[in-house]
Amino acid sequence: MKTIKNTKLAKRFRIKKRVRSQVQGTAQRPRLSVFRSNKSISAQLIDDANGVTLASATDQKIEKGTKIERAKEVGKAIAQQAGEKNITEIVFDRNGYKYMGRIQVLADSAREAGLKF
Repeated sequence: MKTIKNTKLAKRFRIKKRVRSQVQGTAQRPRLSVFRSNKSISAQLIDDANGVTLASATDQKIEKGTKIERAKEVGKAIAQQAGEKNITEIVFDRNGYKYMGRIQVLADSAREAGLKF
């Protein structure tokens, strides 16, 4: 595969690699990984030690609302699923995206619903 050094995607992957070298999820404190596309946003709680996804939420089934409102719902949903599995503390993996906009709204709504970062 030919590498292109100066594109947005290549820059995001470099940042993602740097962030992932410092963030590890365990069974007691899983990693909250966020993926954002132009149309949707999704989040997963991942136990990196065992390579298992503990919970996931996406906004693809939510039809009403703006992208910001749907990101807020995803944050609440992932926090609710974490609460059902007795998970209160997590580490946040922004996946190379800037901590602003939908990423920040998702994180704030997860905090409001009871998760500790």
